[in-house]
Amino acid sequence: MRVGCHVSIRHGYWEAARTADAIGAGCFQFFGKNPRSLRIKQFDVRDAENCRAYCQEKGIQSIIHTSYPVNLCTEEPELRQLTMDTLLNDLEIAEACGSLGVVVHFGQYKGDDVLSGYQLMIELLNRILRCWNGRAKLLIENNAGQGSRMGTTLEELTQVRSLLDEPHKTGFCLDTCHAFASGMWRGDDWEQVAEKMRRHDYFSSLVAVHLNDSLYPSGSFRDRHASIGEGEIGSAAFATFLRTPELQDVPLVLETPGKRTGGHPEEIAYVHSLANEWQG
Repeated sequence: MRVGCHVSIRHGYWEAARTADAIGAGCFQFFGKNPRSLRIKQFDVRDAENCRAYCQEKGIQSIIHTSYPVNLCTEEPELRQLTMDTLLNDLEIAEACGSLGVVVHFGQYKGDDVLSGYQLMIELLNRILRCWNGRAKLLIENNAGQGSRMGTTLEELTQVRSLLDEPHKTGFCLDTCHAFASGMWRGDDWEQVAEKMRRHDYFSSLVAVHLNDSLYPSGSFRDRHASIGEGEIGSAAFATFLRTPELQDVPLVLETPGKRTGGHPEEIAYVHSLANEWQG
């Protein structure tokens, strides 16, 4: 089972990969560029290629998280173009670094007609995917339920993907805190949630997991992450989650505060111990 965490690219992509390896991570996530901007990054291709080669040598997988301002449901023409350009730039960086894909949040529509939001999202994703032919995928992440409550159900996630012109160029990233906050998962009902995912053929397109506990209760629609076992979801629920057969080859990336005494290395080891309780 590959468990890792988010890593800084302050010293480049290659150094981020080496940092992940040094702390015992089997996978990692990073921002391809400034997470607060939609600007295009002219990245160092050699650095990205070194990252790719290092990850291949060490057997480490990676994913990129796109910038915070990205919203697939925006109506403004100029912002839609900027969003398209920045996501294509992220995909280019992901391809160069050998990453599995680029995580993008399910859109949030601010108007009254939510159906228009879905249409805007599908239209923009189709435009982006028509321009992309690499191996890296756009990975749609479920929302916690803030704002319009879009992107909080398996039905929405799988239906939107099925309506895309080229769904094979996309996949899913499951955020456990978001699933809990939205009420998709109550914590004590993972077997039922997993069975529903099988019925909706969700697992076949699941590429990555954001493994996060939650500071707030299920159904709170509040997106605040906690360290594994130190939030409202709890260790027992995560132990059940980790024994899911479909998750054994999916990278599990911590986006937690890292406040344990040993930081993320200790938390990675703790997740492995939870998984081993069921495997042993």
